[in-house]
This record gives sequence, C-alpha cells and structure tokens, in this order.
Amino acid sequence: MRRTLRFTRLLLAGIAAGAVAACSAAPTVPAAGDAGTPVSGGTLTWAVETEPITFNPHQYAQAKARLLVWNSFEALLTHDDQGGFVPWLATGYEAAPDGLSYTVKLRTDVTFHDGEKFDAAAVKANFDQLLAPNYAPAVAAVQLKNLKSVEVVDPATVRINLTAPDVLILDFLASPQGAQVSPKSLRQAANLKAGGVDVVGTGPFTLSAYTPGQQVVYQKNPAYQWAPANAGHTGPAYLDKVVYRFLKEPSVRVGALTSGQVQLIEGVPATDQELIDTSPQLALHKQLNSGSAYSYFLNVGHAPFDDVRVRQAFRYAVDVDAVLQAVYRGTATRAWSIVGPTSPLYDKGYEGRHGFDAAKANQLLDEAGWATRDGEGFRTKDGKRLTLRLVQSAPFVRDRRDVLALAVQAAVKAGAGIDLKVSVVDQGTALKAFEDDQYEVFDNSRADTDAGAALNLLLASTGAINRTGYRDPALDALLAKGQATGDPAARVQVYHDIQRVVLTDQALVIPLYAPADQIAASRGVGGVRFEPTAGVPAGAYGIWIAK
Repeated sequence: MRRTLRFTRLLLAGIAAGAVAACSAAPTVPAAGDAGTPVSGGTLTWAVETEPITFNPHQYAQAKARLLVWNSFEALLTHDDQGGFVPWLATGYEAAPDGLSYTVKLRTDVTFHDGEKFDAAAVKANFDQLLAPNYAPAVAAVQLKNLKSVEVVDPATVRINLTAPDVLILDFLASPQGAQVSPKSLRQAANLKAGGVDVVGTGPFTLSAYTPGQQVVYQKNPAYQWAPANAGHTGPAYLDKVVYRFLKEPSVRVGALTSGQVQLIEGVPATDQELIDTSPQLALHKQLNSGSAYSYFLNVGHAPFDDVRVRQAFRYAVDVDAVLQAVYRGTATRAWSIVGPTSPLYDKGYEGRHGFDAAKANQLLDEAGWATRDGEGFRTKDGKRLTLRLVQSAPFVRDRRDVLALAVQAAVKAGAGIDLKVSVVDQGTALKAFEDDQYEVFDNSRADTDAGAALNLLLASTGAINRTGYRDPALDALLAKGQATGDPAARVQVYHDIQRVVLTDQALVIPLYAPADQIAASRGVGGVRFEPTAGVPAGAYGIWIAK
C-alpha cells in the first residue's frame, strides 16, 4: 500500500522537530443518495456563476473558478477536512529541524496530459516559472517571499529551501497557484497566462474546448491512476465528459436546473433555496468557505477615510443584519471579523461588537467636521458632499454582491447621510480605478485554506491587493510573525492581535458575511461534495450519473 502522510496543523507546527508523521488519510466518501452506487459513463452539464478570467492555475484569483482548476490540474499536497495535509502528487515530505527546508518525495507513476513525465525537474520548472518576471508577481511577492531555491535531489525528490521559517509554504503546495503545469506547456503555450487547451496538467480530466461567454468542456483522462487518498475512489473519473455552462444570472441557472437543461448548478440564490429544498427531484448542499470574510476595505490614502472617525462612522452606519436579511433572507452568516468563522485563527470575541449605531455614526461625523447637509440630505464639509465610491469588478461579483451594495447604499444614506456611489465595471476599468486611487471602498473575500495567506495579500504593506493603503511596520511585523510561528496557540494569538489592529484600532474593514457555496443537483447525480477545508465545490472527479 502506498505510504501516505496526514499532517495536522499541530504537526505542521512541529517542523522544528523535523519529523515525518505517517498515518492514513481517511477517504471522504460521498453519500450515494438517490443516485445509488457509482457507475461510469455519461456527460454532466453543470451551470456555474463565474466564467474564469484564466485557465492557468498559477494565475488563479477567483474563488468561484476553483472547482474547475482541480479537474485538469493537481498539486503536490491537498487538504483533509481538519486543515491538515494529504499527499497528492507527492508521497510525503520532511521538514528540516530549523524549518528552513522541506524535502518532498514525489510519485513516479504520473504523466501530464501531453505525455511529459512528472518528476522533480517538472516541479522545479513550475517554481522557476512562478518566479519569472511579470508572470505571477503577487505569488512571487507573497506566497513565495521566503523561497530561497528549489533543488532537484533526484528524479523523485525536490528540496525547497527557505530564507526564513514559513508555515504557509505547505498551504501553497496545496493551493491552485501551486498546481503543476506541464513543462512543455510552460515552454510552448500560445498564451500561457490565459491558459486553455495547450496549458495542461495531470488531472482526471483534460480541457478539450472553451467557448468564451458560453462554456468549457472537459473530457475524461483514461490514464488517470493517482487520486489522493481522500478522493473517495481510485482510477479514472466516473464521468466521460463535463460541460460547464456560464450562466451568471441566478434565475437562469435555477431555471436551467428545474427544466432539466443542466443536472447541477452552483450559486443558489436565497430566493430559490426553499424551492430546491422542497423539490423531490432536487437536492441542495451548502457549506461555508474558508479564508477571509466578505468585507468592505476602506481606502485611508485620501479623504474622507484618512480620518479614522469617518471610517468608524461608516461602519456604525451600516445595519449589517438588516441588509443581509433584505438580500439573503436569513441564509447568510454574518461576519464579525476579516477572518472567516471556520478558520482556527478567527477571534470569536468580536461577535456582537462594532454593530449598527446610527447615533454614534452621526456623532463621529459631526466631530469630523461633516456637520452640515445639502438639499438631498447628504452630509457636507466645506461645501463638498460626503461621497464614497465602491468599484466592483464584474468577474468577481458573486452572491448578488451588487444587490447587497445597493442595500448598503440605502442604509448609509438613511442612517448617516453618506453618499455611497456603486459601480460594477469590467476588470480593466476596475484595475485602472484602483491604480489611479479613484475609489474609497474595495470589496473582497478570499477562499484561501489558511486565512493567514489571505491577510498577507490584503493587509501587508506590499500585499498585492492591499487596497486600504494602510502601511504600518508594526502590522507587517505581526503578519510576518504569523507566517513564521509554528506553535498553533501562539499563532492564534498573533492573528487575534492582527484582527484588533484592523477592526478596533484602525477600523480599516467592515466585515459583512461569511461566504458560502451552494450546490443544487438532480437526485440522479451522485458524489457531489465540497473541497475539504476550503469548503468550495470540489471538481467533478467523484461525480457520477445514475443509469
């Protein structure tokens, strides 16, 4: 039997011991339900909310696109349902006693879809590509900031050397950005950053066709034999083909499911969940995501949010419970911190704090000099209206966040006389607004399996998506300490300190809700599951269609 490793976060913390823990990864076997026992064959049509902006996993940035990544690409490690790690393309790893290197043993029976051999040289080629100038700068600057070098020890062994202990490096090895791309693709793809049929991995499906704006098609990889121990089965995928149709409008997705045009959808709006739940032909599955909560990040780089009193006032002016109820009808989980509630780093002590208080919001705005009102009831200062701009990038809008923004807009106008301008624009327009500092509010959530990885991107002075503009050496030091600290209890305390700075001391963030995913499927579809730890829909490897 192949030797497997399952490292809990506690054992991860024990890198100083340099020991390799060996135990079995319990398989996550999906419930058969009405679909009976697994059978092979057939084509599944799955309607998804989000069209990927890239099919190259190194460039991954949309949580909703994650379910597509693992169809055709795989990583060295994957997660179990307790936040630990299970070998995937690796067979195990060993940490050096000083935490400055990891020696990773690799499977020797894996080939890429284009026939290239998966080996240590391929792993090094992927790291080299990730560090190439202008290829994946955010990954190089954040996830791999402590990477010193990657050595090919032998064809089945690589050694990852670090400049400093880094407990997030294993999380990277299990992430989409750490997925393995064929070296031939890295050398020869027509558009490597965009991905497509000529950017291939080792997964159970191959991407065979992509029609922008319509669909992407995956075909079974009949040679597949290297699923991780917790995949639920071994060998090739059950399905022959999977067609993902891009249906952005929730009502269209639900209509396609109830009419039988598709057999499975993700992203079920609150207004339709009862319909799905009560249908004898359909089944609804829900799970909270890992990572950071969906939050509004406040740009402190210019007025009015350069004044902490205005930031606090904006937060007090939002009746979060009321806007969530209006938009999600009781199906959303309120967020109280920038860290999602399923994370071990979450500070539960923030629950119930910093809630809605219109009187406090108005008092703070008066103190900040926004004490007069114009003819429409908006607050003014020196003849200028208190206007805030929320710029939403369309490819990242999910869960009706555009509708939620309009509810917040109405709430802050009524509660405190704040003029929130909401615009949903294409990705290029959004990026230009951010680059030109033409915004006051930035919205974001991330489904990173370790919330610390998300906070490095969002809060560090050099973070790729630090759009608060807040740069503080003391906060950077806390983030670095969290990345280097192996002891779980000590690490939790570090992230509690970070949440205090962000939420209480500086009021940089307004947490809104904990992202979740919903899958609705015909009861003839079996093997529907969520990705362990991440809580997002898994790929199609374990799915079958009843005969």
